[in-house]
Amino acid sequence: MSHTELHHRGTTYGQILFDALSRRGDEVAFIDQDDTEMTYREALDLFCRFRAVLRDVGIRRGSAIGMLSTNRTDAWLAQWAGPANGARYTPMHPYASYDDHLYIAADAELSVLIVDPLHHLDRGRQLSKDLPDVTVLTLGPADYGRDLLALAQDAEPLKDFDPELDPEDLAMVIYTGGTTGRSKGVMQTHRAIIANHTLQLAEWPIPAKPRFLALAPYSHATGWFPLGVLWRGGTVIMRNGFSVDGFIDAVERLKANMTFAVPTMVYALLDEPRLTEHDLSSLELLIYGAAPMSVPRLRQGIAMFGPIFLQLYGQSEAPNVVTTLMPEDHDLDDELRLSSCGRPAPGMTVKVLGTNDEILPPNEVGELCMRGPLVMQGYHKNPEQTAETIRDGWLRTGDLAVVDEAGFIRLVGRAKDMIISGGFNVYPAEVEAPILMHPDVEAVAVVGLPDDKWGEAVTAFVVAKPGRVPNVDEIIALVRERKGPVMAPKAVYVIDRIPVTSLGKPDKKVLREWRPAERVVS
Repeated sequence: MSHTELHHRGTTYGQILFDALSRRGDEVAFIDQDDTEMTYREALDLFCRFRAVLRDVGIRRGSAIGMLSTNRTDAWLAQWAGPANGARYTPMHPYASYDDHLYIAADAELSVLIVDPLHHLDRGRQLSKDLPDVTVLTLGPADYGRDLLALAQDAEPLKDFDPELDPEDLAMVIYTGGTTGRSKGVMQTHRAIIANHTLQLAEWPIPAKPRFLALAPYSHATGWFPLGVLWRGGTVIMRNGFSVDGFIDAVERLKANMTFAVPTMVYALLDEPRLTEHDLSSLELLIYGAAPMSVPRLRQGIAMFGPIFLQLYGQSEAPNVVTTLMPEDHDLDDELRLSSCGRPAPGMTVKVLGTNDEILPPNEVGELCMRGPLVMQGYHKNPEQTAETIRDGWLRTGDLAVVDEAGFIRLVGRAKDMIISGGFNVYPAEVEAPILMHPDVEAVAVVGLPDDKWGEAVTAFVVAKPGRVPNVDEIIALVRERKGPVMAPKAVYVIDRIPVTSLGKPDKKVLREWRPAERVVS
């Protein structure tokens, strides 16, 4: 790039974070797991010290840094100190298997791995042993690696930025959930993740002084929110995982006014009888995603908390804000609207394409495809999969959907999950929706299982509400009445829980391989 073109270059994520932390002085930026507060001034100082340490161990433009940690303030600052130096950052899911961690570290070509020894001491030790070429830094003392916090105490804060850093540089390589095979490394640029935050701030009804409660692991969706909160001069409340008591405490005592939750977390809150005994009135925005909420539970949630629900849809390949169902769009009298994931964010073009890549008219099922500033650069070291996923200018999501006349998008399942039964296409979400209306059903997942007669038999796995015993014949009849005989389950399993992936999504791959002891067949 010539000197005459430099004035067109945008900024990078680390520079924006630096600016956000520079503006609020002694206001509280973070409240950690143990209620320790950190001001903006203190956070900026630690961030810059981390940058200096990472520079000294070789983290600069083109390097790769990983993080294995729970939700804690110093870890969040350390992870972004890498991209501020020009490196790409890869989060390790705190609940993933050792084989997954080892694979990701190798595939991402990490040169530095930061480990939280308070919660991942043994896993970090294993990785340190099996990754001899990776420099391991620990957030506190451990019997392996080097203590990043101790090194930062003696470091001179690094406040300058490499003038060669470019918004098109890679900021992240984040790995997919791997429900259909080996995880893939999604490459995201600084430009894309800044666009993500810009769209949040432009469109969402974020509280004027946000106090964001981080419950789910910020190695994934939750990690996309803190920067926007800091831009607004708010406070990020870190918690190590979700619990009903932790939620109540953070909202009632610390006055959290916004949070992100997956549906299973919301369901746990709704099932807690003590919830009405506490003052949760500070909560202004409850963002949910990763999977749709059932319509009955969504209505229950709005009755409990008020019209504060906001649904987001995205994937690792185009994170979080591809579509949004705003609080005002949650029409309690419109079941299809409540089961939708909203409309596209400004600047995102989202279409439903048919088998010949034609744009389908409203209310026809096809593959949801998109283009716009959030779309990934591609898969790390995987040009074949990249070419298959990004074709003719469209990111192919693998999600099947319909769009209505008003532009609201409703997901009906993954393309790989579509069931072909007796020659007819059956979309799991279309079967799951009426089953969730049954008063005895807490949760459901529908898959196709091999069947000599039908090819694939529509099969429902249901979880009973506490103290209830679902009547299988009623469930089948309900679907037959609402959706017709083709979609009516050929078999129903009543199970204790729906298995989920590390990202909190129903793991249908497990269900296809799972055979409970008791099978009830219609």
